[in-house]
Amino acid sequence: MSTARTIPPAPNGAAAGETPPPDALLAMYTTMLTMRRFDERVRDLSAAKAIPGYAHTYFGSEAIAAGVMAALRPDDWIASTYRCHGHAIAKGVALEAMAGELYGRTTGTAKGKGGSMHVSDFDVGMLGAFGIVAAGIPIALGAALTAMRKGTGQVAVAFFGDGAVHQGVFHEGAGLAMLWNAPVVLLCENNQYAEATAIEYHLNTSTIADMACAYAMPAERADGMDVVSAYAAARRAVERARTGGGPTLLELVSYRFSGQYEGDAQGYQPPEEIARWRERDPITTFERLAPERGISTEALARVADEVDRAVDAAFAAAERAPFPEPDDLFDDVYVSYP
Repeated sequence: MSTARTIPPAPNGAAAGETPPPDALLAMYTTMLTMRRFDERVRDLSAAKAIPGYAHTYFGSEAIAAGVMAALRPDDWIASTYRCHGHAIAKGVALEAMAGELYGRTTGTAKGKGGSMHVSDFDVGMLGAFGIVAAGIPIALGAALTAMRKGTGQVAVAFFGDGAVHQGVFHEGAGLAMLWNAPVVLLCENNQYAEATAIEYHLNTSTIADMACAYAMPAERADGMDVVSAYAAARRAVERARTGGGPTLLELVSYRFSGQYEGDAQGYQPPEEIARWRERDPITTFERLAPERGISTEALARVADEVDRAVDAAFAAAERAPFPEPDDLFDDVYVSYP
């Protein structure tokens, strides 16, 4: 007998008074569109075998990273996943450095040695992207503990997917976060699939947010397809953490338009399901609602032109950049102290 269940949909929209002003919204749109255009280029390059290694694109979840990062201070920390491009762009990692890393060039964030799944930049608070599921949770928790001990007022956010809640480190991290009352947000991007397994087949609770009750942790579930809802929910969790209220389990519900990796045939995703979620594409939804939020179509067009030029320039620069020399293999292997 089938045990499949229907997972409740996320709440739609943000509460009254939570919509940011038009200039802030336009900045979020710029971030979302940059993610989309960057990953469209990654998709095409991956299909052409022009970049090495696996690539994981962020199509469908752009509103999450844009909304969450808008709720953070520049000096706050994040820990990402192997689907890291959107997080990195929203946190301020330079496009040219990201493109260079994808090409394996010396201008990359890891000097061409990390690739798509290992983008990091401590200067902007990007602690790293981790190929191991849920591995970023203890990293973000450590950063939050450091901030708490030093009294800096910083907050750390750990991004992870719905499949990560079955990893022991998720539960260890949640338990320690509550024990320490750490300023950390455990942010689950529920994109409906853990690799090829639909969430209704692998989740034992009605929602991922329900899992917080095991740790007496505050939790919230919000619409990850709408940047305003994502921002509003993240702002509440971040302010709770920053003001001594401790951690939050935040579940933002979205949909993974792309496969688990570029080249995935996606045979496990019903076409009608994809089409239904496509109607709620976070970027086209924003564009549709822009006039009533005080943003003109001319402003959207200007952003699109700027984004296209920035992405083109980043990848053009990456293509011209040099590859590492063989001796560079031995650099950055061991830490050197003065």
